[in-house]
Amino acid sequence: MAQETNAASAQGAATATDERTMRRARRQALLDAGVNPYPIHAEVTAHAAELEERYAELPDGTDTEDVVSVAGRIRAFRRQGKAAFIVLEDVSGQIQLFCRHDVLGEKGWELLSQLDLGDILGATGAVLRTRRGQLSVSPTSLTVLSKSLRPLPEKFHGLTDREVRYRQRYVDLIMNPEVRDVFRKRSQIVSLIRRYMEADGYMEVETPMMHAILGGANAKPFVTHFNALDRDFYLRIATELPLKRLIVGGMERVFEIGRNFRNEGMDLTHNPEFTSMEAYCAYSDLEGMKRLSEGLFKTIAREVCGCEEGHEVITYQGQEIDLSGTWASRPLSEIASECVGEHVDMDTPIERLRELCEKNGIEVQPSWGAGKLLFELYDELGEKTIVNPTFVCDYPEEVSPLSKRKAEDPRLTDRFELVIAGHEYANAFSELNDPVDQAGRFAEQVAAKGLGDDEAMGYDYDYVRALEYGMPPAGGIGYGIDRMVMLFCDQAAIRDVLLFPAMKPETVTRADIQAQVEGAVTDNAAASVDDIAADAEKVTAAVVEAPAALDAGLGREAALALLAEHNKEEFHLEHGATVGGVLRQFALEMDPENADFWEVVGILHDLDWEEHGDDPVGHTVYAAEWLRAAGGSDALVRAVQSHNSDNNPDLPAPELPMEK
Repeated sequence: MAQETNAASAQGAATATDERTMRRARRQALLDAGVNPYPIHAEVTAHAAELEERYAELPDGTDTEDVVSVAGRIRAFRRQGKAAFIVLEDVSGQIQLFCRHDVLGEKGWELLSQLDLGDILGATGAVLRTRRGQLSVSPTSLTVLSKSLRPLPEKFHGLTDREVRYRQRYVDLIMNPEVRDVFRKRSQIVSLIRRYMEADGYMEVETPMMHAILGGANAKPFVTHFNALDRDFYLRIATELPLKRLIVGGMERVFEIGRNFRNEGMDLTHNPEFTSMEAYCAYSDLEGMKRLSEGLFKTIAREVCGCEEGHEVITYQGQEIDLSGTWASRPLSEIASECVGEHVDMDTPIERLRELCEKNGIEVQPSWGAGKLLFELYDELGEKTIVNPTFVCDYPEEVSPLSKRKAEDPRLTDRFELVIAGHEYANAFSELNDPVDQAGRFAEQVAAKGLGDDEAMGYDYDYVRALEYGMPPAGGIGYGIDRMVMLFCDQAAIRDVLLFPAMKPETVTRADIQAQVEGAVTDNAAASVDDIAADAEKVTAAVVEAPAALDAGLGREAALALLAEHNKEEFHLEHGATVGGVLRQFALEMDPENADFWEVVGILHDLDWEEHGDDPVGHTVYAAEWLRAAGGSDALVRAVQSHNSDNNPDLPAPELPMEK
């Protein structure tokens, strides 16, 4: 079965190559006929949705004399005698071209033979509705606007591989209308946020993306070298400190929507490059930021999700989220106490807080005080338990260097994080405006940095100097725009709301480059294929012969069925599925092209344990027989057996990074 799968894969690759060769030939045929397949301009007078609305009442079998010019990508094409039917897709939808030989003329009819699915085509003609009720344009002229040289993914399966979808977002947008809808909604949400803030009297500003001093948040930065000044700068991790300088300068309400950069991991809710909105309001406080948040989120729910006022209820990943009414406010220590099963707060002995952290698998640093330990208990155990919008308040001062202390307990700060569906969406302060206190907090951050905290802030002399001129009381808040889009578009992964998420460089082979530049590198002035490959290598660090794809011979569902065939205990079934998911996540970072393969390896790694767990040497030997009988590939058997090579030296040792 694995051989059949590999053969089918190879045949598919060959077919795609043949298809590209034929498309290049048709491109050349157009050029030879004097047709430019990439003209400079196209006239478009109507879009598909506009025509559907305008001619909604047009009876079946009716012609009009209304001439329109449309353009779009060919998504379907069939010929039937002296007629041809082409479905064009534009930004608004699809419209049919009903091409008739007598109307189109000989030249236009001949052009049809040079068209392919995926070509971008312009058409001018009269609007009609066919006898079967299909609104159409009957073209008198056709214009090739862009000749497509690569075939689109197969129609019925579309583009489903997530890694390919993220890397080739342009194809994803072509093939998956629901993806286009997510990004239309994203644009709508960002536009709505701007209008909401402006209506509330806030002024939008822009601040630098390169900072000489790290500040505004606790995070690892990206470092870049500023050649003109011959010194390193940081890509900004937050916009907070420049915006509060503007509050000092008399701009009472300011906000900024922009990109921040944090040199940290990637997962379902984190991308190293992300969009945030920070806002600061003079003479406000934490309560003002709560009102701002409730109003903003409810407005988005109504305008983007269609909720009724007073009943702003949405669904996120199967959970009903009620945004209506007044949102709950809860102390951080209260939530942490619920999670550990006993009361904890800033008065709990630090030794007990350490014990509770270690008991719950939280790695503790010796330099952490009670505030940091309490925060870690909440952050690791409590946040994920929250469903409906909750303002988690009273953060320890130790983890809040820019927030005003609470008058009743200076060990805590006037800060909240807005948590919905187990994730943080906003972080807000009653802003610290005492320059002496702020200088002391910065000094503590520098000390933490000296003890190895690479996320600690530096000492920002200029910011303290600004506060020394006097900053009014102020409320400030930062929102994660990407997460907000995830929430309101019901998307589980941040990559699904970023047009171009961060990815490992793609492997580009010399054969890939050869295929692209064939016919283009024709004179001595042009770079050779080897020159181009060497240049590409600088970018990708991966211009090598492409590694063979790993094929398990079994899909995920078949693997789970095989696991269930040989294992009846719920633990073993859950263990296999869990390890499969974990390996898939590792593979998305280390070997994304083979993520499906490694998930199957994880599911089946202990296939024979329930029946032969008392034979550690034979473990995976029995599994190998079952895997081969089920159609598993040699690569699958090798990967499964490699994890038991310590007990059985006759088994293959781990070689691939994922096996290790």
